[in-house]
Amino acid sequence: MAAGRPVPGRSAPGRAVIRGVERRARALKRDVHAIYLAARSPRVPWYVKILAAAVAGYALSPIDLIPDFIPVIGFLDDLIIVPLGIWLVVSLIPADVMAEFRAIAAEAAQRPRSPRAAIIIVAIWIVAAVMLGWAVMARYGRRG
Repeated sequence: MAAGRPVPGRSAPGRAVIRGVERRARALKRDVHAIYLAARSPRVPWYVKILAAAVAGYALSPIDLIPDFIPVIGFLDDLIIVPLGIWLVVSLIPADVMAEFRAIAAEAAQRPRSPRAAIIIVAIWIVAAVMLGWAVMARYGRRG
């Protein structure tokens, strides 16, 4: 056997770690969706709804408290702040309600995604951009 090649039937030690990280990432994604659902539920107290909406909004937002381009600390909000916020909200939501929302979120993740819908949405954006460009050119383009 050559050095560096894995033995058939055995997994590399790093693969178990990667699978664990992937499993945890899927659980966090499911919990963010469940928290979003909880923020809209009448069975959750109002103060938890506000916190749940803030945490879900921050987790799903492309804007970070600490920009990712800042070395090392740029990813700290993704690695520490978001999971801590999720943990806090999950601990404030009644366990039976959270279990129900987790089941709904897990089911939603299993639904097939339609490439046709994505194409339609992109087409709508393109048409809107062309119409906006056309309106701007009609208004400001014919000077002189």
